[in-house]
Amino acid sequence: MRPVTFVALGDSLTQGVGDPVDGAWRGWAALLAAGLGTPRRPVEFHNLAVSGAQTCDVHGHQTPRAVALRPDIVSVVVGVNDTLRCTFDIRAVALRLDEVYGAVTADGAALLTACMPDPGAMLGLPGALGRPLARRQRAVNAVVHALSARHGAVHLHAADEEWVADRTLWSADRLHPGERGHRVFAARFHALLATAGLATGPAPDTEPERPPPAPSAILLWLATAGTGWVARRCTDLLPQLLGLAVAEVRHQVRGTSGGLDVRDAHAAAAALAGLGADERRVEAA
Repeated sequence: MRPVTFVALGDSLTQGVGDPVDGAWRGWAALLAAGLGTPRRPVEFHNLAVSGAQTCDVHGHQTPRAVALRPDIVSVVVGVNDTLRCTFDIRAVALRLDEVYGAVTADGAALLTACMPDPGAMLGLPGALGRPLARRQRAVNAVVHALSARHGAVHLHAADEEWVADRTLWSADRLHPGERGHRVFAARFHALLATAGLATGPAPDTEPERPPPAPSAILLWLATAGTGWVARRCTDLLPQLLGLAVAEVRHQVRGTSGGLDVRDAHAAAAALAGLGADERRVEAA
């Protein structure tokens, strides 16, 4: 019997950052893979996710490799890194995700997607800096929600307050899940897949095998690797983010901050509407 082929696409979350095992990253996708098959029909797991990946990387590099593997199940969890770039464009994000979802499901593979908390909240950024990132992530989540429904995906809601507030789920960097977070993420996906008849193995255990990072480990990470991580991620974003923060303060003083929320919500809606318009033009041609 042909094994169940599970292919995971995305960024550092899916790569497994925050869940080190034997000198490598494991992560939620590997934990989930172990519960997808049976002894008679084992799982063949391929993790194509790369740290720092944006939707353009998943679209241009990971998706063709995934399609070539003829998967039965494909996870696509990406978008947070797009919000951390000065090139952020919700219309481009929507177009890429629509094409990725369509490509990986064209031959009948089950699609797994998830919406994520905004990085500003996870990092604890102050309001003027955090709110612009929150709007971007809400726009990405709105697009993921709509396209997941459109492509019949198994969708995990992981952007809720409980997920953000529970620090026992997060690693020292505060942006990636720790072991427990990866286990909870995997278990939630497994429950959805089991309900859909797509997971026949045991659910991942949500209890970690290792203790969570101590406060000293968090401070050490922030003082060493963390500074480099922030520098790499924010080189292009920081000037723009400071500009967004200045605009945020101005709108707050004027009492017009709500207009920014409406603007970004309209941008996400327009991006989705544009996909339908593009398809209608193709069909007419």
